[in-house]
Amino acid sequence: MSFSIQAGCPAVRKCASAADMADAVGEMYSSDAEDAILVWNLVPVRLPYGYDLAALLDDLVPLLEEIQRPEFSETEVFWGSDTFSAEWKIVREGESLRIQARWHSTLGNYESLLTERGDAVVRTRTFVDEWAKVLKRIVSDIEAEAVELEDADIFLRAKALLAAV
Repeated sequence: MSFSIQAGCPAVRKCASAADMADAVGEMYSSDAEDAILVWNLVPVRLPYGYDLAALLDDLVPLLEEIQRPEFSETEVFWGSDTFSAEWKIVREGESLRIQARWHSTLGNYESLLTERGDAVVRTRTFVDEWAKVLKRIVSDIEAEAVELEDADIFLRAKALLAAV
């Protein structure tokens, strides 16, 4: 497989309330918590929950919604964390997605290796299922901590995505 994610089981800190899902994630997971690992054409890329994943959520949930629409053909997403910065052009090819990436920065400085490995091609359902592992971890931790969110939009959309998986 050219794309997979290991969600891990990061330790959770107490968080009573937060502005939104991204802020809750930034508060709940410390910098020394276990990371998620994105595997791109056999290259592992660390995604710290409290930093990178918190920064990606506001783009990730809409992306997962979009690529599942029957009329979806292509989109671009910019992952804007300074330790996971990349531009992905995602194009539907039948039941699969071709992800063309321009890597700007990653933990471990794997940008040139990731570029050498080329595009990732993954079935749409697999792409959603892989990201769903991370979302499930985050949503269940927010619920277990009973975090009150001032803006619950992305959280509720993530829950709806998970219910459909």
